[in-house]
Amino acid sequence: MPPATARAAVLASYGRPLELREFPLVPLADGEVRVRVMAAGVCGSDVHIWRGEDPRTPLPLILGHEGVGCVDEIRGAKQDVYDQELRPGDLVLWERGITCGRCAYCVIRKQPALCPHRRTYGISVGCADAPHLRGAYAEYIHLRADAHLIRVDGDVDPAVLVSATCSGACAAHAIEQAHIRPGDAVLVLGPGPMAMFLVAFARERGAGHITVIGSRRSAARLAMAQRMGADSVLFRDETSLADRLEAVRDQTHGFGACVVFEASGSPEAVAEAVEHTAPYGTCLIPGIAVPVGRVPVSVFEHIARKNVRLQGVWVSDTSHLCAALDLVLSRRYPFDEMVTHRFPLDEATGALEVVERREAVKAVVMP
Repeated sequence: MPPATARAAVLASYGRPLELREFPLVPLADGEVRVRVMAAGVCGSDVHIWRGEDPRTPLPLILGHEGVGCVDEIRGAKQDVYDQELRPGDLVLWERGITCGRCAYCVIRKQPALCPHRRTYGISVGCADAPHLRGAYAEYIHLRADAHLIRVDGDVDPAVLVSATCSGACAAHAIEQAHIRPGDAVLVLGPGPMAMFLVAFARERGAGHITVIGSRRSAARLAMAQRMGADSVLFRDETSLADRLEAVRDQTHGFGACVVFEASGSPEAVAEAVEHTAPYGTCLIPGIAVPVGRVPVSVFEHIARKNVRLQGVWVSDTSHLCAALDLVLSRRYPFDEMVTHRFPLDEATGALEVVERREAVKAVVMP
């Protein structure tokens, strides 16, 4: 029998330490699933939310939109997205986004990530009302009947899987829209968890030369990106923009990168990404998750004259989650190296702090 209550780390005030609180385990409705959380990824978005920079966030909130856990209880029969029967004890991931399934974006455009009614576990679903446990910084999470789950078989560390649920899924969405052709030169700005997935996915798609840009402070991350498949790295704090533009052109026969991903979330990096993009290339922006203001871009020189496609990338859907999970489970890339810090639930604030200081590649809370 599960306990009557569960602990969770609650964001009650922006910028303040998370509060450890107890919540009752509410009985499940038909089709709902309660999952015992084994690992909760600490995303850069969590830091933005903690600091009050995300306008979608209600208070109080249980953070954590990257979760992996074991099924604890199911009300009625339940299958995962591959029609596999789910049973207590199964290791599962779940789609973090909750969409309506009825609007034009869900049904006609086939873009559920753009559903105007979309809400997200751990981001935009508060814990004031029952069933309370709607974020992964908790011992249990209570998933709705319409949740999309994926069963994971075999011996795998749950902490290694958490990045697939957000960074990996968003990277898969960006790769889907990039249309990389074999031999295309690819550039990634920002060496965070999303960049690791972008590099691996680009290598899977047959990219030619892959370059990642980051700071000397991120040297360990850049080295990890090379182990993921990047061919070269550039240190932005040791070079000028002119130096970096020249270096990328030298690697690409003078053209620039065919596909450029801005994965840092920096408005300055967005402006640089556009300049690096080759004529008839694509510049994608999966790294912006909160408002960052306006970005100056020379529209004629860098977009119109070069026939460049400037592509926004907003979150992801279940298909992208499946693609990211498959990539991790392939074991062709060292995703286990990304998990550099692990914290118990009562030290969740410390996990946010190491991510904010960029000391972790991936920090994971282990409830």
